[in-house]
Amino acid sequence: MSHRIHRLAAVAVSGVAALGLVTLAPGSAQASSGGSWDYSVSPIQVKSDIAPSTGADALPTPAQCLASYGLSCNTVDSIRSAYDIPATIGGAPAGTGRTVVIVDAFGSPTAQADLDTFSASMGIPSTDLNVYYPEGKVAWHGTELQNDWAGETSLDVQWAHAVAPGATIDLVVANSPSGNVLNNAVDWAVDNLGADTLSMSYGAAEGYLNGKNGNNTQIAQAQKIFAKAAAKGITVFASSGDSGSDNGFGTENFAYPAADPNVVAVGGTNLLSNTGVAGPAETVWDDDTGCPFDCTQGTFGATGGAPSLSTDKQGSDVAYNASVYTSVLVYEGFNADPDDNGFYFTGGTSSGSPQWAAIAADLDQAAGHDLGGIRGSLAGWLSAGALRDVTVGDNATTTFAGGYAAGAGWDVPTGYGTPDVGRLIDQVS
Repeated sequence: MSHRIHRLAAVAVSGVAALGLVTLAPGSAQASSGGSWDYSVSPIQVKSDIAPSTGADALPTPAQCLASYGLSCNTVDSIRSAYDIPATIGGAPAGTGRTVVIVDAFGSPTAQADLDTFSASMGIPSTDLNVYYPEGKVAWHGTELQNDWAGETSLDVQWAHAVAPGATIDLVVANSPSGNVLNNAVDWAVDNLGADTLSMSYGAAEGYLNGKNGNNTQIAQAQKIFAKAAAKGITVFASSGDSGSDNGFGTENFAYPAADPNVVAVGGTNLLSNTGVAGPAETVWDDDTGCPFDCTQGTFGATGGAPSLSTDKQGSDVAYNASVYTSVLVYEGFNADPDDNGFYFTGGTSSGSPQWAAIAADLDQAAGHDLGGIRGSLAGWLSAGALRDVTVGDNATTTFAGGYAAGAGWDVPTGYGTPDVGRLIDQVS
């Protein structure tokens, strides 16, 4: 896994120099001996010089970020605007009475403090995290691997809270990123926490896995856990991956656990709303074939999505903003070097999984009960206009030209589309 810290050259954008940009490259899954593998995370981050504030009005808009940095940035207000996400439902904060579970490895020593800083800067109340270590807490040494997962933890917690500010957030921390250890952490959460929704912003390319239909013991283990979660009415989400339709293998290759039929796979888009740029509101995230804004900071990745090698699933189920060029702001305070702490422009499909999990919590609140497995409802929601069809772009890469194009209705990279949460609430109320 490569992570920190690569300096980017400043670029001139609309007459303004892009200042202080640092990119944090995504990690890659690693196969282990004996058919085992490690799950990896891939929040793709660029260090900003945006200072923490005491209210959302002090933060730049997506269009202002684009003018200054060559990439846009989203705050809680702009994401709510783009996806019609209400701050309240029935007079209570969105997500009230519901529990969103986030599963990550290693966690972050500053998760609560960073959430507090993020919330204050975004102009929303913070909340108290519940943090669980079902297999024991690992000492924090600030290694590259731990920092990778801490960055993911920051993203997951902060943006789940942003979308469902009234929800309880349970952070379940595995003591290793190995597949069986993270599976055990999910299993513990399903058995012991009152989860309404659960997010896994990690994955492994299926090319690392052995066999099909559960021949690999870790796949078999995971499938049983996700089936149990479905039986309990828990809606489970996972990221579709950030390396296109082939995950760098040169042939079509989806990600697991997104490929599981009891998991909602979240693909990625470029969210162009609020940037001032003419054109469709969203396109498929793929910097190799459709990089926005003249690709001033280079290429970062592309949404996953391909027919599964381990199940009968054919690609993503839904989609959400994932491009670094249309990033969300995430606050980090765990870095050993104080200069590396602060707000980051953050992308990757790992951004969409916790936000969709929070949306599902909002929908559960509106419905008055757990909706459970929503995959069967997606086609109807699209027909009703509660999901927004993404029809422009593809997820081909430089390593595999045979990517998949978006089109009318369901498609491999973006599934049934992105949410209009207000209309989704109307569908379930």
